[in-house]
Amino acid sequence: MTTQTEAPPTEHHFPCDNCGADLRFDPGERQLVCDHCGNHQSLAGGPWTRPQIRELDFEAALNKTLPAMEMEETRVSKCPNCAAEVEFDPDIHATECPFCATPVVTDTGKHRHIKPRGVLPFALDEATARVAMTDWLGRLWFAPNGLQDYARKGRRMQGIYVPYWTFDADTKSAYTGERGTVYYETRTVMRDGKRTRVQVPKVRWRGVRGRVARFFDDVLVLASHSLPKRFTDALEPWDLDGMEPYAPEYLAGFRAEGYAVTLKEGFVEARQKMDAIIARDIRFDIGGDRQRIHSVDTQMQDITFKHVLLPVWLAAYKYRGETYRFVVNGRSGKVQGERPWSTIKIAVAVILGLVIAAGVGYLAAMNQ
Repeated sequence: MTTQTEAPPTEHHFPCDNCGADLRFDPGERQLVCDHCGNHQSLAGGPWTRPQIRELDFEAALNKTLPAMEMEETRVSKCPNCAAEVEFDPDIHATECPFCATPVVTDTGKHRHIKPRGVLPFALDEATARVAMTDWLGRLWFAPNGLQDYARKGRRMQGIYVPYWTFDADTKSAYTGERGTVYYETRTVMRDGKRTRVQVPKVRWRGVRGRVARFFDDVLVLASHSLPKRFTDALEPWDLDGMEPYAPEYLAGFRAEGYAVTLKEGFVEARQKMDAIIARDIRFDIGGDRQRIHSVDTQMQDITFKHVLLPVWLAAYKYRGETYRFVVNGRSGKVQGERPWSTIKIAVAVILGLVIAAGVGYLAAMNQ
């Protein structure tokens, strides 16, 4: 069992107007607070007020012709185990990766990337997230007691802003296919030595063609490889209506991960999601009882995107040589993680099962 070092400070520093100490964003107060003197500073109407979230042109980004103001350069450290790229303060030289608890020497390098356009601020504080995690662990019958106790002892979770892409697109799709109509034929079959009349379903197919159109808004794609996708997918849905224009003040006291999935790679996944919805629209448009889709030609226009940050509380524990990761949706409190197994609990359950089975068998034999 290892002891996790205290998280290094974020690179986003905002001094308190009263005492000069670093402020942090408080999810409950939705303000910047100073833990040193208790001062509160509101974000509303401050110098960081931003206009409405604006989409960026996808083709311009692919052609590397985005305006310079849409790009930024940060200093990040890459974990040798999970490849997470996390922003660290240049004054910190060694720590643990918040995603997998691997020791990291912060040999920081420069990372030039597209600036975030939106941020979904944390709504849950660390204490609330830890309760959600420990409650989730408590519902796992075969989790090791030691790990549950370890998680409950108040070790702080890490607040991480995880990168995502969102894509918008106006689509028009021409298709060909077939509409199937179910009808029934009466046949005579032999059942139990008797002739019986039964209704046999058949499908009559007719060729069709048509067009469907759909505007896609904020198709969400994870831009990180640091956490298993099954974890992050299970944290959905995200209340994207609560998205705020990006302001670094929201990151005060938290970490931000740099994106590892390129914009082009992200659009490939977004296109797969769009194609699945278009196929559903086509089946609805074909109608009938059954549908077959033979071809789809989709034209896309006005493709835009955003780089956004979504809030995740993260715990990574090393327990008996194994790393266990747990993630909590920083808005809803939904929990996912590696399911730990206690071999002792499993063995006891098996033995108890065998004892109960033997007892039931003995009672049954006595009653005969």
